[in-house]
Amino acid sequence: MLSYRHCLLGSAALLAFMGGPLNSPVEAQAPAAIIASSGAPIVDSVEPPNWWTGHTINPVRLLIHGQNLFGAHVVMSGAGAGLTASRERVSASGTYLFVDISIDPKSSPGARTLKIVTPKGATTAEFDIDKSLPTAGRYQGFSPDDVIYLIMPDRFSDGDPSNDDPAISRGQYDRTNPKKYHGGDLQGIINHLQYLKDLGVTAIWITPIYDNDNKINADYHGYGAIDFYRMEEHFGTLAKLRELVDKAHSLGLKVIQDEVANHTGQNHPWVHDEPTPTWYNGTLQNHLDDTWQTWTLADPHGTAQEQASTVNGWFVNVLPDVNQNDPEAAQYEIQNTLWWLGAAGFDGIREDTFSYVPRSFWHDWNAAINRQYPNVHVVGEVYDGDCGVVSFFQGGRKQADGIDTGVYSLFDFPLFYPSRRVFAQGNSIQDLVKQEAHDWMFTDAGHLVTFLGLHDMQRFMSDTGATPQGLELAQTFLLTNRGIPMIYYGDEIGMLGGNDPDNRRDFPGGFPGDQRDAFTSVGRTPQEDEIFQHVRTLTHLRSSIASLRRGIQKNLYLADQQWVYARIYGGDFALVALNNDTKPATFTFPVSPVLVHDGTTLTDKLGGAGTVQVVHGTVTLTLPARTGAILTR
Repeated sequence: MLSYRHCLLGSAALLAFMGGPLNSPVEAQAPAAIIASSGAPIVDSVEPPNWWTGHTINPVRLLIHGQNLFGAHVVMSGAGAGLTASRERVSASGTYLFVDISIDPKSSPGARTLKIVTPKGATTAEFDIDKSLPTAGRYQGFSPDDVIYLIMPDRFSDGDPSNDDPAISRGQYDRTNPKKYHGGDLQGIINHLQYLKDLGVTAIWITPIYDNDNKINADYHGYGAIDFYRMEEHFGTLAKLRELVDKAHSLGLKVIQDEVANHTGQNHPWVHDEPTPTWYNGTLQNHLDDTWQTWTLADPHGTAQEQASTVNGWFVNVLPDVNQNDPEAAQYEIQNTLWWLGAAGFDGIREDTFSYVPRSFWHDWNAAINRQYPNVHVVGEVYDGDCGVVSFFQGGRKQADGIDTGVYSLFDFPLFYPSRRVFAQGNSIQDLVKQEAHDWMFTDAGHLVTFLGLHDMQRFMSDTGATPQGLELAQTFLLTNRGIPMIYYGDEIGMLGGNDPDNRRDFPGGFPGDQRDAFTSVGRTPQEDEIFQHVRTLTHLRSSIASLRRGIQKNLYLADQQWVYARIYGGDFALVALNNDTKPATFTFPVSPVLVHDGTTLTDKLGGAGTVQVVHGTVTLTLPARTGAILTR
């Protein structure tokens, strides 16, 4: 079904827009009456607003929005030397103009003037050529050497009360309402970078900072973008974002951007005025509902019809699904990703709703990132507990569809679920070992991002049967096992939280008027501080013991509630022993895989098991209930 706007313009205009080849100048042939009645052109935005000399994308494709753009072409005026315009294309409504801008590699940085000329007149718009940020200390990627810390800016810390209730979105601030803005911002994160450094994390992932909807009260989380080139005013400015990234880098902390290519916010201007007739999959009035049947995408017997609702459906039947099979939409999203990387200096990307986008797009998108920023890594969200489904999306090899997504990492949801069952609910620890027995299905399971919780599920301490001891044992597992561990803000102090939005409570002490400050030891309860100190000990051990980060993993012992595995790296090793039982356990296990000699003394870096000796190629260990040990020479 065509939208009301498209029906007004008529099928002839639509066919003219859709039929033109993308490698030559094209303009929609709007009805003569509309052109005749239109006035002089008006421009209100240019996306992207700037680009860089020497970039791997050249020409850059601009999307110019305004009014009365019928018949428009672009010329350079004033200080426009070094830029050439081509391949103009105007939407059937006359509100969007696509144009390629080629940038001479010798062009000097500075503002340029684009002159948009139509039969009814002309107007100008600014477009900047910028100098690229130095690559040293930026665009570093992430790896098993890192510990990631997930932050929802709105719920972490309010460092700038002046942006709590901005004029443009007045009335969306209310700390008593879990679905409204609470005042957290980028300045709040900056204020607590030293806390994160001391905790021992090495990278922070911040949820989206795009400009979100000002009309509804649920977009504090950042996943309902209405402008992909503008900062959310509640969080700060682009300059403040750059400050955050730079100050994080100065402390040795990486920054990972959260991006969303799958969908837009429900009130994005495109919903009622698409740049192309196929910009979205469907329309507001007629679209598929996303059924989240991700398994159909990996099914070698599947059909396009079977997969359509998953790839083309509107998320929760509300958020408009961008059509990456539209070449203009795909180019727009690729450029937007590279623009944010270039503008802020991010080290990596977390890609939301990864599995609901055509895999062919991810191949092209990831290739474009690697050409410009070869060290930047991406972690994709495939929210599924089936490792057969999740592994289908990891890059490094072509799958049955002939496509290699190229993506470095995925979230290890298949390991998350048994982690909760084992450490919160008390299930057999063998569930974890059996799950990791499927690591062969992944290109590299060591690149998966592992976690005990995140912002889309109830927190660990609110799960059935959860205890502080179970959480600490789970954290021991998380920070010694294969993969790239991720900690959800507040889990380092055992915060409570049910399902969304209760799992996104404010960090105590991050907001004006808070009665205590859990960023400090004196502001934490004894239980919170014990959990914090345990996590801090683990992160620092992981940093100092290379085998915990990079070592191959070998199972040495397995019982119903005990597990011992070795992490072996070069000539070094660490033995990790876990007792998930509710009572102490004594067990003996062989150490021959690590080639350690009889008489060698091993010391528990966590302190609970003291020291043990290797006797006849074995170690006998006693562990208290719900505890772990890290044994090294």
